Amino acid sequence: MPHLITIKDIARSLNVSVSTVSRALRDTYDVSQETKDKVRKMALKLHYKPNFNAMGLANGKTHNIGIIIPFITNYYFSTVITGIQEAAYNQQYNIILYVTNDSEEREKKITKDLSVTSLDGLLVSTCCSNGEHFEDYLAKRIPIVFFDRVIDQMEASKVMQDDYNGAYQATVHLIKQGYTKIAHIAGPKDQTFTKKRLQGYLDALKRYCLPIREEWIIHSGFSQECGENDTLHLLDKPSHLLPNAIFAVNDRKAVGATLALKKKHIRIGRDIGIIGFTNDPVSSLLSPTISTIAEPAFDIGYRSCELLLQHIHKKQTAIQEITLPGELIVRESTQKRVVGV
Repeated sequence: MPHLITIKDIARSLNVSVSTVSRALRDTYDVSQETKDKVRKMALKLHYKPNFNAMGLANGKTHNIGIIIPFITNYYFSTVITGIQEAAYNQQYNIILYVTNDSEEREKKITKDLSVTSLDGLLVSTCCSNGEHFEDYLAKRIPIVFFDRVIDQMEASKVMQDDYNGAYQATVHLIKQGYTKIAHIAGPKDQTFTKKRLQGYLDALKRYCLPIREEWIIHSGFSQECGENDTLHLLDKPSHLLPNAIFAVNDRKAVGATLALKKKHIRIGRDIGIIGFTNDPVSSLLSPTISTIAEPAFDIGYRSCELLLQHIHKKQTAIQEITLPGELIVRESTQKRVVGV
């Protein structure tokens, strides 16, 4: 059986104490920088790898982070996970994924069955309208950071994109392109970010004194199929009630709207403008290409994980809410001179 390098081997090689090596690897203040550099150099030379199980027994840490997430198959969440993984890797933590498939029932079952003794903290993008199933964890002071899909009333740290201003910017862009009858195909009513994007849309219309019609606001799921069905519903109206632009809550729904308009032989851009929210790569591959609000997905994941690790390492870390801005990306679907069939 091969010999596993331990801190004892590093200490023996440098003729220092085991406790000095341990403190140097933990970057404590009472070890000189010169000694830290020597210890790290020897650790690399000997191919030392930390024994997280032993470390966990010593300091009560498992070096595991749980992530509860709606999906892993779409661009946004896969990019968020990449950001989380990068931050976790930098501090030698492992991540464990729990996927809800956007099911409230599954999310509640996952939280009920979680073995919190095997986790140091949780990152959560919820699909639920309230967070009652997390209250027991918070009461036990288990670190939790919500990201992307958050619950406003939860007393926990949160990292979000700027949903309100992104939606406001998207709607104003449509208005400035000459669209005056703008519909919104939204997400589920009880989702916090759905409400914020809806409010941004409404406030932009009010700011420019444009009509707000209840029949132009449709709530449903987040899928491409939902976007297609919502758009077909919008088109099933008398001509004087037809919108001439659509703001979709995300790019998947914007893609569905694009397919619905193509089926009806409606020219995208010239007849009806479309803008989404996410900057999924598919939005730049369709013809015509789809305007969108780019979300800082990697940064959301990275900052969420960094914040969670702060809560794990220092229990007294204050609750924080971090909001990251999006970016308007203008493409063909909101240009009236472009003919898309």
